[in-house]
Amino acid sequence: MQLFGGASNQILVKKIGELGVSIGNVNISKFANDEKRVSVGKGSGVAAILQSFSSPVDENIIEFCLLSDALTRAGYSELVGVIPWLGYSKQDKVFLPGEALSAKVIAQIIQTTKIKKLITFDLHNRAITGFFDIPVLELSAKPLFRDYFAQKIGVDTDNCVVVAPDEGAVKASAAIARELGVPIAYMDKRRDLKTGEVSVVGMSGEVAGKHVIIVDDMIVTGSTMMESAEYLKKMGAISVSVAATHHLYLPGVQEKLEKSEIDEVVVSDSVGLMYT
Repeated sequence: MQLFGGASNQILVKKIGELGVSIGNVNISKFANDEKRVSVGKGSGVAAILQSFSSPVDENIIEFCLLSDALTRAGYSELVGVIPWLGYSKQDKVFLPGEALSAKVIAQIIQTTKIKKLITFDLHNRAITGFFDIPVLELSAKPLFRDYFAQKIGVDTDNCVVVAPDEGAVKASAAIARELGVPIAYMDKRRDLKTGEVSVVGMSGEVAGKHVIIVDDMIVTGSTMMESAEYLKKMGAISVSVAATHHLYLPGVQEKLEKSEIDEVVVSDSVGLMYT
């Protein structure tokens, strides 16, 4: 099998190559009218395409489709899609009348290619796999976060607590808390369906005098995490560590996180680093 990487996350492609995986050459350029041109050399057998659907989202999706077609025409008989961050996954339902079911549309687009299997990480909603007619393997970075915090806190479990940032994160947060041997607390939030803004309206559980660990699937604008950290500090938390599988590195977000009440941010490399 050979791995072919799109432009979205060449850092991750290089790291995988260092593990001994054969990396195929991909030529990506643009015509004068801003259209993408993708080409590969002749080959056979199985090819995997690694492309995160991160910013520029639509451009990276088109590039993925073009690369899939190029590999098929080059002679590869089986294609596997590796999309660590599946863009549009937050739009997993119709929130307001007249909206598109965007996550399903993206699933349909992927399936217009020759991809026979999809590998992704920590979907915003696992129900998204139901939009696909091909096998979807959802992996998770959360065990890595668990191991990181287990090593960090050691035996000092009495002074730590895992906080579920919202209802959707309760199950995963409870599992991590159980494995770490620490208590769990829950935040109550409300989302504005028009603006998407989230506000903290309360919580259950004790955080005063404790080091708080929050594990979530993504950091987009960071506003939810920052507001949560500010609220937790007001409730007496000593420190707040945030772990998220996907950091989308939107402009200005990292700088805001560093100036916030968050003491530590731990993320995977599912999205190519866009901040230095």
